[in-house]
Amino acid sequence: MTQPHQLLHPRNWKRPPGYANGVVAEGRLVFLAGQVGWNAGQVFESNDFVAQTRQALANIVALVAAAGGKPEHVTRLTWFVLDKREYLSRLRELGEVYRDVMGRHFPAMTLVQVGALVEDKAKVEIEATAVVPSVDDAATAR
Repeated sequence: MTQPHQLLHPRNWKRPPGYANGVVAEGRLVFLAGQVGWNAGQVFESNDFVAQTRQALANIVALVAAAGGKPEHVTRLTWFVLDKREYLSRLRELGEVYRDVMGRHFPAMTLVQVGALVEDKAKVEIEATAVVPSVDDAATAR
């Protein structure tokens, strides 16, 4: 099976830690609304930032799977957080959670600190884009 995407990285650029600067992919585009850390019943099971991040990422994986994709088909993540300092102070934990849910796949990512999110209990919201193989490509790969 071929790689689902190609990372863009000019030779003279320093490697970014834990994300890609750019991605090239072919297939069906999947655009996901921002996912917060609530479960399928829209209930927040935790007020913890890392736990909410785990759930938001799991929601993204579930939505990509509904489109016939896998975590490695995610090409872009935009993170909206209430507290950049909390994000930075918990990078080790976030890295573990990320790898547990997404594997060792690091798409193009952006992080933005915001003043509020629509859901009052949310501490993070993550928007995603994926490129999943077309139906013809998926049949050929089998």
